[in-house]
Amino acid sequence: MLNQPRRSPSGRAGAPFAAIACAVATVAIVGVGLSLTMTLIAVRLGEQGYSARAIGINTAAAGFATLASASFIPDLARRFGVGRLLFAALFLCVLCLAAMAIRDDYWLWLGLRALFGVGLTVLFVLSEYWINAVAPPERRGAILGFYAASVALGFAAGPLILACVGTVGSAPFLIAMALFAAAALPIVIGSKSAPPIETHSATPVLAFLLVAPVATLAGLLHGAIETASMGLLPVFALRSGLGVEAGAWFVTLFALGNVAFQFPVGFLADMIERRRLLMMIALVSLVGAIALSVLEPSASLSFGALLLIWGGVAGSFYAVALGYLGARYKGPELASANAAFVMLYSGGMLGGPPLIGAGMDALGPHGFFLTIAALLAIYLLIARFAGAREGSAKPRS
Repeated sequence: MLNQPRRSPSGRAGAPFAAIACAVATVAIVGVGLSLTMTLIAVRLGEQGYSARAIGINTAAAGFATLASASFIPDLARRFGVGRLLFAALFLCVLCLAAMAIRDDYWLWLGLRALFGVGLTVLFVLSEYWINAVAPPERRGAILGFYAASVALGFAAGPLILACVGTVGSAPFLIAMALFAAAALPIVIGSKSAPPIETHSATPVLAFLLVAPVATLAGLLHGAIETASMGLLPVFALRSGLGVEAGAWFVTLFALGNVAFQFPVGFLADMIERRRLLMMIALVSLVGAIALSVLEPSASLSFGALLLIWGGVAGSFYAVALGYLGARYKGPELASANAAFVMLYSGGMLGGPPLIGAGMDALGPHGFFLTIAALLAIYLLIARFAGAREGSAKPRS
């Protein structure tokens, strides 16, 4: 019954919310450290005279590491336990940051970024599995919305900390190490509530692209839109004849919308069939992208308001798609589905910016929104025809 408290694996009523809070706290703290580290490394490499291309390749190392490692994580968690593997991932991240602090070397950092990416992949795959597995079905959407908003806030906090401490010396790396070490505390508190993975998944990780295309491709699309928006909205502003400040403001509006809409859309996901909601998000995002491509960006009030709303709607793909997987799968199947989702998200991060950037080169600055609109249209077609075979993903009672 929906009005009965759900019990955690330990058997204590109400314990799922404490366990969820621990998992959310871990990833939120990691988000602060990650965003601080990403900004720090980009600035340090830039100060050393490396080109934007070289910095981009260094950044992409973590994404390629995710693609290479994600499929192995469910089996590793089954063998060693979710809590132990999370501890190991945090320890790996701290070691990588310590090595980066000791020596400034591009090629060393490239290898360390790849190892760092493996640790991050473990952290996100298993934390999201943990949250999805223990969340009460009737509240899964709201909980995942809270999770997504917490991670977004963590990502926003990292650069702010860096602005206060600066990028010189080892101090910023030490702060990042302290954050990753602190992220172990919630795991210590809640590790007994971490859901085990006791059997091997009958469905290979990559097969979820075919059996659950609506959710997994939503991860791909979200990775492309989010990363391109963070990296190319400043370029859009400059090519539209606006200043650097306008570009920074556009990124801020997109990010604020992403934070503000997670919770209400999450509540909506608990009331509406999630496959249908994903299609609604895609349709509204498509209309918004077309409208933004027509609207003059110099009309700051109307363009800014629409960009904030569009960022909030388009930024809702991630949490709703996670909830969709959580409603369909359990145990090892859920862990493998989540690994596939993170892989596709990483693929979107890697492939989205070059593709959308090419659209801007071909069509002008508004090609940014037109290319995203085309991607959303393709997703809608796939969701409409291939997604019908998946069935519904309604909240379970």
